[in-house]
Amino acid sequence: MKNGIKALRKARGLRQEDMAKLLGVSRQTVVAMENNKYDPTLELAMKVARLLEQPVESIFFLEE
Repeated sequence: MKNGIKALRKARGLRQEDMAKLLGVSRQTVVAMENNKYDPTLELAMKVARLLEQPVESIFFLEE
C-alpha cells in the first residue's frame, strides 16, 4: 500500500516529531509510514486522515 502522508504533512507545516506526538506513536512509525515500510492499522490510518483533514482513501491507496 502506498500513501501520500509526507507531502500532506509538509503542506500542513508539521514535523515528523509533531505528527508522531499528535498521533500517539513514535517518530519512527511516522518515518516508516512515509517510506511505505509500514501499513498502519485501520485505527491509525483514520487518525492520520483526521489529523491531515483528508479522507482515508485520498491518503492511502493500493498499487495496481
